[in-house]
Amino acid sequence: MHPLIDKQLVRERFCRTLQSYGSHAVVQKAMATELSEIICREEPCRSFERVLEVGSGSGALMTELLSRCSVKTYYANDLVEESHASLKGVLDHFPVDEFHFLAGDIERQKQLPSSLDLVVSNATLQWLDDLDGFFRTMSDHLKPGGMLAFSTFGPSNMREILSIEGVGLSYHTLGELELLAGRYFELTVSREEERRMEFSSPEAMLHHIRQTGVNGLLRRSWTKSRYLHFIAEYRRLFSCENGVYLTYHPLYCGMKKRVT
Repeated sequence: MHPLIDKQLVRERFCRTLQSYGSHAVVQKAMATELSEIICREEPCRSFERVLEVGSGSGALMTELLSRCSVKTYYANDLVEESHASLKGVLDHFPVDEFHFLAGDIERQKQLPSSLDLVVSNATLQWLDDLDGFFRTMSDHLKPGGMLAFSTFGPSNMREILSIEGVGLSYHTLGELELLAGRYFELTVSREEERRMEFSSPEAMLHHIRQTGVNGLLRRSWTKSRYLHFIAEYRRLFSCENGVYLTYHPLYCGMKKRVT
């Protein structure tokens, strides 16, 4: 049993980086583009009546999806209530008939929209405590034949930091996600990749992490000696021609609710 994630800390970190996330989260933005393309390939008509996005953040996936597809009613959920303003800014550029923002933890939402055509989530599911419960709930709220499409991260994600700090999220493998979701959905597409980002220094890498809010795991502060140890070890172990590198491990899944 994995320890529960401190959702309040996650909310605080992402709230603090809401303005910087869009310019620094280059991998997550690329994932949003790829996920949108997967949805378009699975649904060539590119038209949806009712869509729910889980973990909508600053609107990267919303932008990519609405630039490719028509949506009549868009529901967006995020742990960070302040992200509502960013999403409204995105919606100024696209013709959506209705928009509803659902603030708070998706795992504790009491009322979710029903008869959904599409549920989407980009780079978010790794923060959930009960994925089986999430898949079951999304299945309950999708129409038969409705689509669930998501991206998340796999076990190699930020493995460099884990190897030094011994702290990281408990990521699922692609196979594990397929098995979990397969209880409620018919898998139509899945794939994974590794992306290596390069930075001029370990300090620049840490700045990138802080600006994207993905360090929302522990409240403890680094002492000066621990910080210097981390910098030295990172440079020693993960240097490359341009400085140092950090691995991202995106996973993508598309699936449909079974028609009974």
